[in-house]
Amino acid sequence: MTVLTRPTTAAPSSRTTVTRRRRRGPGASRVVLYTLLTVGAVVSIFPLYWLFVMASNTTSDIYKSPPVFVPGPWLFQNIGEVFDKIDFGGALLNTVIVSVSVTALVLFFDSLAAFTFAKFDFPLRKTLFTIVLVTFMLPMQLSIIPQFITMTNLGWVGHLQALIVPAAANAFGIFWLRQYILSSVPDELMDAAVIDGAGFFRQWWTVCIPLIRPGLGFLGIFTFIGSWNDYLWPLIVLNDPNHLTLQVAMAQLNTTFANNYSMVMAGALLSVLPLLVVFLIGARQFIGDIAKGAIK
Repeated sequence: MTVLTRPTTAAPSSRTTVTRRRRRGPGASRVVLYTLLTVGAVVSIFPLYWLFVMASNTTSDIYKSPPVFVPGPWLFQNIGEVFDKIDFGGALLNTVIVSVSVTALVLFFDSLAAFTFAKFDFPLRKTLFTIVLVTFMLPMQLSIIPQFITMTNLGWVGHLQALIVPAAANAFGIFWLRQYILSSVPDELMDAAVIDGAGFFRQWWTVCIPLIRPGLGFLGIFTFIGSWNDYLWPLIVLNDPNHLTLQVAMAQLNTTFANNYSMVMAGALLSVLPLLVVFLIGARQFIGDIAKGAIK
């Protein structure tokens, strides 16, 4: 007697189910990731866009409710008022000189000090590094009075060197680059350089600097932005109208009896544009060096 049975399909194995879940998982997570990145980018860019909107409208438009979210036709007129009120070009040149000089000096001196602390053994090394960290923890306001007295004795009050020389090195840069050198510069390369007869500066320039370019890129961007936006110390030490930096000159746009906020926003927009250029150039180099290191 023949028994007829219905053909049955084999149940999918657990391995196939797991494989399907794995194939679906990254796609969904990638969508979520891209969505979060897009939202973060919009949130980050919106203040710059809002600054442009306020700079291109009038002060009365800024106070409107609901607010105006569309750029207006008053941008170039507000920029013209900025140039009429202050010496924007001279202040911009002074700020560029100070920021570039401070950044170059910080990268030079901090990399030398960090290289010494990281790769050389000398008496009181730990003690000196501890002192550097202690100065990093002290607030800047404590050093303003003695620093101003020093600048007065040197006759530098009112001159740009009063901004450049005190900022030529900082504890944060030394600490940051020391930690970066410890993790990025192998001792074997240092030993090979010594065997080849390389001195201190040759080891620093040919072995250390090429390996810490991403760290230098970050420190350069950080230092340039900090020097560009510095306001308190330039306000105290600069008393010559021809030597004002951009932030101090921008403060003159606000008067007691007339607050033209659209003009102030136009000046702020002009002062931000060089920072964006520096950030884009430095960030491109910084990310490119990290990518090269990851590929290697």
